[in-house]
Amino acid sequence: MGSSEGDRGARVRLPQLRLDELLEELQARLDAARGTQDRVRSLLEAVLAVGRELDLEQALRSIVEAAAVLVDAEYAALGVIGPDGRRLSQFITVGVGDEEIARIGPFPEGHGILGELIRRPEPLRLAKLSEHAASYGFPPNHPPMNSFLGVPIRVRDQVFGNLYLTEKRGGLQFDEDDESVLSTLAVAAGVAIDNARLYEESRLRERWLEANAEITRSLMSGAAQQEVLGLIAERTRDISGAALAVVAIPMRNTATLAVELAIGRGAEAHRGLVLPVEGTLTGRAFAEGTPVSSPDVEHDARVTAGPPRFAGLGPAVAVPIGSGDRVRGVVLLARESGASGFSERETRLLEVFAGQAAVAMELAERRRDAEQIAVLEDRDRIARDLHDLAIQRLFATGMTLQSAGRFIQHAEAAERVSRAVDDLDATIKIIRSTIFGLRARDDDAAPGLRARAVRAVGEAAPVLGFAPSVRMEGLLDTHVPQETADHVVAVLSESLANIARHARADRADVVLQTDGDEVRLTVTDNGVGVPAGGRRSGLRNMAERARKLGGDMELTGGGDGGTRLVWHAPLQEAAP
Repeated sequence: MGSSEGDRGARVRLPQLRLDELLEELQARLDAARGTQDRVRSLLEAVLAVGRELDLEQALRSIVEAAAVLVDAEYAALGVIGPDGRRLSQFITVGVGDEEIARIGPFPEGHGILGELIRRPEPLRLAKLSEHAASYGFPPNHPPMNSFLGVPIRVRDQVFGNLYLTEKRGGLQFDEDDESVLSTLAVAAGVAIDNARLYEESRLRERWLEANAEITRSLMSGAAQQEVLGLIAERTRDISGAALAVVAIPMRNTATLAVELAIGRGAEAHRGLVLPVEGTLTGRAFAEGTPVSSPDVEHDARVTAGPPRFAGLGPAVAVPIGSGDRVRGVVLLARESGASGFSERETRLLEVFAGQAAVAMELAERRRDAEQIAVLEDRDRIARDLHDLAIQRLFATGMTLQSAGRFIQHAEAAERVSRAVDDLDATIKIIRSTIFGLRARDDDAAPGLRARAVRAVGEAAPVLGFAPSVRMEGLLDTHVPQETADHVVAVLSESLANIARHARADRADVVLQTDGDEVRLTVTDNGVGVPAGGRRSGLRNMAERARKLGGDMELTGGGDGGTRLVWHAPLQEAAP
């Protein structure tokens, strides 16, 4: 009896144990379902949060933050693949502070495991990073990382970048659910990035249109060319995020471009430069009529002409203003060294803007031509009236007085009439000179000082064996009289000839400037200098030219062992 009671007790405990196991399993399934439900809810919330962002930078950061929360990772990062498809151009991190980032050093470019995801854009899950064959190791001061999960982000079937998650909290490993959740987020991230890109592009296009409308209004209202070029430089620099903007226009009858305006970093080194077409990005864009870009303009082997002027600058693009035979200038933009390059989309928008600006400049020029024609026609009418009416009447009056003088007996009266006839003849000569001036055309005028100086430097280049750099400042064609300009050109030619004959230099710099009161020519070379017993007749001639105009000339040693010639003369007549 005792044994039977024991058997019944055992049978009672056995179902009870099985029931407990079933209840625990049910509870685990309920917890798993609840966890899955919570995770799905978190994923949906993350997708909605990411999708709301229209600013690309903020959208990328929201994606990284959401990824870290969804898979419970201590560290998360998003690497944007650069235009070359092999390196990372942008790296956004979560979990690493600014001080730690500063100690670690530059962001990764895409080596090791990160490069593996770039080469093979498929989900990658590792229990220990260092055990993978592509592991590249960590730089000093980098936090330890073991578990790893990486997923590519695609935007319209193109890999935009990768999500990198490391160190799952609690010492756990990333599992299939983590990979599935992260892959789902990557799909939503691709859509969000595409939307943000489209929004950014539309806003950028709107800004370019607004800038173009502003330039058109300025041109149509009769603004000066310098003001319009300044507006073009300011707007292109502001919208493109460039550190430097330079606008150069071709000089008439010379194969050179004159830098009319420069703003931003290192602008002083560009202002007033006269650059040849060969050996410059602006010249190449002008000659080819298409944009020319450089990943690093400071070290670009194609930039050989002119003084060093791109220190601290990196990506650059030169875009012609106009196209074909009607290129009216070139705008050069350069960003800070290390900044992202000008994308094809940015260059295309900039090219459209420059083309529209060229159309506006063309229309303004046509309007000015029409106004000029009206002025010339009015001059012709005045000249014709003076010739056909005023001169004929004065001539007739003079003939009448001359005839009447024969009948005047009084000697003094006859003399007065004769003087009046002479005065009429002088007046007729003055009117004829005025008529000639009215009918003269601006095209008949001699070339300006700027063009003559550039031509003189160009003629000296073959003899020198190199092209001197040229910088011009001020209204040289307007303020400098013809006689003074003749002396300036003669002194410039003689200075370059002296360098070619005696200096043994491989570099020369020419600066020609005026402030409205004085014209100043500075010619510097890096040669051997002027010997103590050398012939100085040429130097005396140049000094005499300056003193004849009330100016002077100084000859000193250059900064790098050569010579520095400074010739200057006032623009007003010298005092007696």
